[in-house]
Amino acid sequence: MAAGSGRFPRVAVLKGGMSAEREVSLSSGLECAKALREAGYTEVVEVDAGRDLVSRLVELKPDVVFNALHGRWGEDGCVQGILEWLGIPYTHSGVLASALAMDKSRAKEAYRAAGLPVVEGVIAAREVVEQGHVLPPPYVVKPNNEGSSVGVYIVRPGSNAPRLAETMPAEVLVETYAPGRELSIAVMGDRALAVTDIITDGWYDYDAKYKPGGSRHQLPANMPEEVTAACLDYALRAHRALGCRGLSRTDMRWDDSRGVAGIVLLETNTQPGMTPTSLAPEQAAHHGISFAHLCDWLVRDASCNR
Repeated sequence: MAAGSGRFPRVAVLKGGMSAEREVSLSSGLECAKALREAGYTEVVEVDAGRDLVSRLVELKPDVVFNALHGRWGEDGCVQGILEWLGIPYTHSGVLASALAMDKSRAKEAYRAAGLPVVEGVIAAREVVEQGHVLPPPYVVKPNNEGSSVGVYIVRPGSNAPRLAETMPAEVLVETYAPGRELSIAVMGDRALAVTDIITDGWYDYDAKYKPGGSRHQLPANMPEEVTAACLDYALRAHRALGCRGLSRTDMRWDDSRGVAGIVLLETNTQPGMTPTSLAPEQAAHHGISFAHLCDWLVRDASCNR
Protein backbone atom coordinates (compact mmCIF):
# COMPACT_ATOMS: atom_id res chain seq x y z
CA MET A 1 0.00 0.00 0.00
CA ALA A 2 2.04 2.97 -1.24
CA ALA A 3 -0.19 5.54 0.40
CA GLY A 4 2.66 7.81 1.41
CA SER A 5 3.34 8.78 -2.20
CA GLY A 6 -0.02 10.58 -2.40
CA ARG A 7 -0.91 14.21 -1.77
CA PHE A 8 0.11 14.07 1.91
CA PRO A 9 3.70 12.71 2.01
CA ARG A 10 4.63 14.27 5.39
CA VAL A 11 2.28 13.42 8.27
CA ALA A 12 2.44 14.90 11.76
CA VAL A 13 0.69 12.73 14.34
CA LEU A 14 -0.49 14.80 17.29
CA LYS A 15 -0.52 12.86 20.55
CA GLY A 16 -0.28 13.35 24.31
CA GLY A 17 -1.45 16.88 24.92
CA MET A 18 -2.50 18.46 28.21
CA SER A 19 -5.83 16.83 29.05
CA ALA A 20 -6.77 14.23 31.65
CA GLU A 21 -6.59 11.71 28.80
CA ARG A 22 -2.94 12.36 27.99
CA GLU A 23 -1.75 8.79 28.60
CA VAL A 24 -4.49 7.33 26.40
CA SER A 25 -3.59 9.77 23.63
CA LEU A 26 0.10 8.85 23.82
CA SER A 27 -0.89 5.24 23.21
CA SER A 28 -3.26 6.18 20.36
CA GLY A 29 -0.65 8.36 18.69
CA LEU A 30 2.07 5.73 18.90
CA GLU A 31 -0.17 3.07 17.35
CA CYS A 32 -1.45 5.39 14.61
CA ALA A 33 2.08 6.42 13.65
CA LYS A 34 3.11 2.75 13.41
CA ALA A 35 0.04 2.00 11.28
CA LEU A 36 0.72 4.89 8.91
CA ARG A 37 4.28 3.70 8.37
CA GLU A 38 2.91 0.23 7.70
CA ALA A 39 0.51 1.81 5.19
CA GLY A 40 3.45 3.28 3.25
CA TYR A 41 3.88 6.77 4.69
CA THR A 42 7.63 7.33 4.92
CA GLU A 43 7.56 10.74 6.66
CA VAL A 44 5.58 10.29 9.86
CA VAL A 45 6.55 12.63 12.72
CA GLU A 46 5.09 12.12 16.19
CA VAL A 47 4.41 15.41 18.00
CA ASP A 48 3.59 15.65 21.70
CA ALA A 49 1.16 18.56 21.62
CA GLY A 50 2.32 21.06 24.23
CA ARG A 51 2.08 24.84 24.42
CA ASP A 52 4.78 25.11 21.75
CA LEU A 53 2.56 23.31 19.24
CA VAL A 54 2.24 26.22 16.81
CA SER A 55 5.99 26.74 16.54
CA ARG A 56 6.53 22.99 16.18
CA LEU A 57 4.08 22.80 13.31
CA VAL A 58 5.51 25.88 11.60
CA GLU A 59 8.95 24.30 11.83
CA LEU A 60 7.85 20.84 10.64
CA LYS A 61 5.65 22.09 7.78
CA PRO A 62 3.58 18.88 7.60
CA ASP A 63 1.32 18.25 4.63
CA VAL A 64 -1.37 16.87 6.95
CA VAL A 65 -2.01 16.40 10.66
CA PHE A 66 -3.34 13.13 12.04
CA ASN A 67 -5.11 14.18 15.23
CA ALA A 68 -4.72 11.44 17.85
CA LEU A 69 -5.43 13.74 20.80
CA HIS A 70 -8.20 13.00 23.31
CA GLY A 71 -10.02 15.26 25.73
CA ARG A 72 -9.80 19.00 26.22
CA TRP A 73 -7.71 21.15 23.86
CA GLY A 74 -7.31 18.29 21.38
CA GLU A 75 -10.92 17.19 20.98
CA ASP A 76 -12.90 20.35 21.76
CA GLY A 77 -12.13 22.55 18.75
CA CYS A 78 -8.99 24.26 20.11
CA VAL A 79 -6.39 22.35 18.10
CA GLN A 80 -8.74 22.26 15.14
CA GLY A 81 -8.85 26.07 15.19
CA ILE A 82 -5.04 26.25 15.23
CA LEU A 83 -4.85 23.93 12.24
CA GLU A 84 -7.47 25.96 10.34
CA TRP A 85 -5.48 29.14 11.08
CA LEU A 86 -2.26 27.52 9.85
CA GLY A 87 -4.01 26.05 6.80
CA ILE A 88 -2.92 22.48 7.55
CA PRO A 89 -5.39 19.73 6.56
CA TYR A 90 -6.32 17.49 9.49
CA THR A 91 -8.29 14.35 10.30
CA HIS A 92 -11.55 13.83 12.18
CA SER A 93 -14.07 16.56 12.94
CA GLY A 94 -13.74 20.32 12.55
CA VAL A 95 -13.96 23.19 15.02
CA LEU A 96 -17.72 23.41 15.51
CA ALA A 97 -18.50 19.69 15.64
CA SER A 98 -15.59 19.07 18.02
CA ALA A 99 -16.66 21.84 20.40
CA LEU A 100 -20.31 20.81 20.25
CA ALA A 101 -19.67 17.11 20.89
CA MET A 102 -17.32 17.85 23.79
CA ASP A 103 -19.96 19.97 25.52
CA LYS A 104 -22.26 17.15 26.65
CA SER A 105 -25.26 19.34 27.49
CA ARG A 106 -25.20 21.16 24.14
CA ALA A 107 -24.66 17.89 22.30
CA LYS A 108 -27.83 16.60 23.97
CA GLU A 109 -29.70 19.64 22.65
CA ALA A 110 -28.55 18.73 19.14
CA TYR A 111 -29.63 15.11 19.71
CA ARG A 112 -33.08 16.22 20.86
CA ALA A 113 -33.45 18.49 17.83
CA ALA A 114 -32.67 15.47 15.64
CA GLY A 115 -35.33 13.40 17.43
CA LEU A 116 -32.81 11.20 19.25
CA PRO A 117 -33.48 9.77 22.75
CA VAL A 118 -31.46 11.18 25.67
CA VAL A 119 -31.69 11.12 29.47
CA GLU A 120 -32.76 14.18 31.43
CA GLY A 121 -29.96 16.29 32.84
CA VAL A 122 -29.04 19.70 34.22
CA ILE A 123 -25.90 21.80 34.60
CA ALA A 124 -25.40 22.65 38.27
CA ALA A 125 -22.82 24.40 40.41
CA ARG A 126 -20.50 22.02 42.19
CA GLU A 127 -21.38 23.37 45.66
CA VAL A 128 -25.11 22.94 44.95
CA VAL A 129 -24.55 19.30 43.95
CA GLU A 130 -22.65 18.68 47.20
CA GLN A 131 -25.35 20.30 49.36
CA GLY A 132 -28.24 18.09 48.30
CA HIS A 133 -29.77 15.97 45.56
CA VAL A 134 -30.24 18.00 42.38
CA LEU A 135 -32.17 15.09 40.81
CA PRO A 136 -33.90 12.15 42.48
CA PRO A 137 -31.41 9.26 42.88
CA PRO A 138 -30.17 7.33 41.04
CA TYR A 139 -28.27 9.90 39.02
CA VAL A 140 -24.81 10.49 37.58
CA VAL A 141 -22.52 13.48 38.15
CA LYS A 142 -19.70 14.16 35.68
CA PRO A 143 -17.76 17.00 34.06
CA ASN A 144 -19.58 18.51 31.12
CA ASN A 145 -16.48 18.56 28.92
CA GLU A 146 -14.27 15.56 29.63
CA GLY A 147 -14.22 12.07 28.13
CA SER A 148 -13.08 8.55 29.06
CA SER A 149 -15.39 8.52 32.13
CA VAL A 150 -13.06 10.99 33.87
CA GLY A 151 -14.62 12.20 37.13
CA VAL A 152 -17.89 10.23 37.01
CA TYR A 153 -19.94 9.74 40.20
CA ILE A 154 -22.98 7.45 40.48
CA VAL A 155 -25.35 8.44 43.28
CA ARG A 156 -27.52 5.50 44.32
CA PRO A 157 -30.89 5.60 46.10
CA GLY A 158 -30.39 6.10 49.82
CA SER A 159 -26.99 7.75 49.34
CA ASN A 160 -26.02 11.21 50.55
CA ALA A 161 -25.17 13.98 48.12
CA PRO A 162 -21.72 13.31 46.65
CA ARG A 163 -18.48 14.88 47.80
CA LEU A 164 -16.70 15.78 44.58
CA ALA A 165 -12.95 15.77 44.03
CA GLU A 166 -11.17 19.12 43.99
CA THR A 167 -10.28 18.50 40.35
CA MET A 168 -13.95 18.65 39.33
CA PRO A 169 -14.97 21.88 37.55
CA ALA A 170 -17.09 24.64 39.10
CA GLU A 171 -20.10 23.44 37.12
CA VAL A 172 -20.95 19.80 36.45
CA LEU A 173 -23.50 17.80 34.50
CA VAL A 174 -26.08 15.88 36.54
CA GLU A 175 -28.04 13.24 34.60
CA THR A 176 -30.69 10.69 35.43
CA TYR A 177 -29.04 7.26 35.68
CA ALA A 178 -29.74 5.14 32.60
CA PRO A 179 -29.90 1.42 33.48
CA GLY A 180 -28.94 -1.33 31.09
CA ARG A 181 -26.15 -2.45 28.81
CA GLU A 182 -23.28 -0.27 27.62
CA LEU A 183 -23.22 -0.04 23.82
CA SER A 184 -20.89 1.73 21.42
CA ILE A 185 -21.28 2.38 17.69
CA ALA A 186 -18.59 3.82 15.41
CA VAL A 187 -19.35 5.86 12.28
CA MET A 188 -16.80 5.95 9.47
CA GLY A 189 -17.66 8.61 6.92
CA ASP A 190 -21.32 8.04 6.16
CA ARG A 191 -21.53 4.47 7.49
CA ALA A 192 -22.37 3.20 10.96
CA LEU A 193 -20.15 0.16 11.42
CA ALA A 194 -21.46 -2.13 14.17
CA VAL A 195 -22.76 -2.33 17.73
CA THR A 196 -20.36 -3.40 20.47
CA ASP A 197 -21.75 -4.59 23.80
CA ILE A 198 -19.25 -3.61 26.51
CA ILE A 199 -19.33 -6.08 29.38
CA THR A 200 -17.84 -5.14 32.76
CA ASP A 201 -18.12 -6.36 36.32
CA GLY A 202 -19.11 -2.87 37.48
CA TRP A 203 -19.39 0.67 36.11
CA TYR A 204 -17.66 1.33 32.78
CA ASP A 205 -15.19 3.79 34.29
CA TYR A 206 -11.67 4.87 33.26
CA ASP A 207 -10.04 1.70 34.63
CA ALA A 208 -12.62 -0.54 32.93
CA LYS A 209 -11.88 1.21 29.63
CA TYR A 210 -8.10 1.13 29.69
CA LYS A 211 -6.73 -1.40 32.17
CA PRO A 212 -6.12 -4.97 30.92
CA GLY A 213 -9.14 -7.15 31.66
CA GLY A 214 -11.24 -4.16 32.70
CA SER A 215 -13.92 -4.90 30.13
CA ARG A 216 -14.86 -7.36 27.40
CA HIS A 217 -16.22 -6.47 23.98
CA GLN A 218 -18.98 -8.52 22.38
CA LEU A 219 -18.92 -7.72 18.66
CA PRO A 220 -21.44 -7.78 17.18
CA ALA A 221 -23.70 -7.33 20.18
CA ASN A 222 -26.19 -10.12 20.83
CA MET A 223 -29.46 -8.24 20.53
CA PRO A 224 -32.66 -8.19 18.45
CA GLU A 225 -32.27 -7.04 14.85
CA GLU A 226 -34.59 -4.08 15.33
CA VAL A 227 -32.50 -2.83 18.28
CA THR A 228 -29.27 -3.21 16.30
CA ALA A 229 -30.82 -1.31 13.38
CA ALA A 230 -32.00 1.47 15.70
CA CYS A 231 -28.57 1.82 17.31
CA LEU A 232 -26.85 2.07 13.93
CA ASP A 233 -29.42 4.62 12.77
CA TYR A 234 -29.10 6.71 15.93
CA ALA A 235 -25.29 6.77 15.75
CA LEU A 236 -25.31 7.95 12.14
CA ARG A 237 -27.94 10.60 12.93
CA ALA A 238 -25.91 11.78 15.93
CA HIS A 239 -22.78 12.01 13.74
CA ARG A 240 -24.70 14.14 11.24
CA ALA A 241 -26.54 16.24 13.83
CA LEU A 242 -23.25 17.34 15.37
CA GLY A 243 -21.59 17.83 11.98
CA CYS A 244 -18.90 15.22 12.57
CA ARG A 245 -16.40 14.21 9.91
CA GLY A 246 -14.11 11.21 9.46
CA LEU A 247 -14.51 8.83 12.39
CA SER A 248 -16.76 9.20 15.43
CA ARG A 249 -18.13 6.87 18.10
CA THR A 250 -21.43 7.27 19.90
CA ASP A 251 -22.00 5.60 23.27
CA MET A 252 -25.45 4.48 24.37
CA ARG A 253 -27.22 2.59 27.15
CA TRP A 254 -29.89 0.00 26.43
CA ASP A 255 -32.46 -1.27 28.90
CA ASP A 256 -33.12 -4.65 27.29
CA SER A 257 -36.46 -4.99 29.09
CA ARG A 258 -37.89 -2.16 26.95
CA GLY A 259 -36.82 -3.06 23.41
CA VAL A 260 -36.01 -0.13 21.10
CA ALA A 261 -37.61 2.26 23.61
CA GLY A 262 -34.85 1.35 26.07
CA ILE A 263 -32.07 3.00 24.02
CA VAL A 264 -30.65 6.37 25.14
CA LEU A 265 -27.65 8.27 23.78
CA LEU A 266 -24.91 9.29 26.21
CA GLU A 267 -22.30 11.10 24.11
CA THR A 268 -20.42 11.19 20.83
CA ASN A 269 -16.62 10.99 20.72
CA THR A 270 -15.09 12.86 17.79
CA GLN A 271 -11.62 11.50 18.59
CA PRO A 272 -12.30 7.88 19.62
CA GLY A 273 -9.52 5.70 20.99
CA MET A 274 -7.15 4.63 18.25
CA THR A 275 -5.25 1.48 19.13
CA PRO A 276 -5.87 -1.77 17.21
CA THR A 277 -8.01 -3.07 20.11
CA SER A 278 -9.98 0.14 20.66
CA LEU A 279 -13.71 0.05 19.99
CA ALA A 280 -13.82 1.90 16.65
CA PRO A 281 -10.84 0.06 15.07
CA GLU A 282 -12.33 -3.25 16.29
CA GLN A 283 -15.54 -2.44 14.46
CA ALA A 284 -13.63 -1.48 11.32
CA ALA A 285 -11.75 -4.79 11.48
CA HIS A 286 -15.11 -6.57 11.80
CA HIS A 287 -15.80 -5.23 8.29
CA GLY A 288 -12.39 -6.27 6.95
CA ILE A 289 -10.80 -2.84 7.33
CA SER A 290 -7.34 -3.23 8.87
CA PHE A 291 -5.99 -0.70 11.35
CA ALA A 292 -3.43 0.50 8.79
CA HIS A 293 -6.20 0.90 6.20
CA LEU A 294 -8.36 2.82 8.69
CA CYS A 295 -5.53 5.24 9.52
CA ASP A 296 -4.73 5.65 5.82
CA TRP A 297 -8.42 6.37 5.11
CA LEU A 298 -8.46 9.06 7.81
CA VAL A 299 -5.44 10.77 6.26
CA ARG A 300 -6.97 10.60 2.78
CA ASP A 301 -10.17 12.11 4.20
CA ALA A 302 -8.29 15.01 5.84
CA SER A 303 -8.96 18.63 4.90
CA CYS A 304 -9.40 22.14 6.24
CA ASN A 305 -12.83 23.78 6.52
CA ARG A 306 -14.29 20.74 8.22
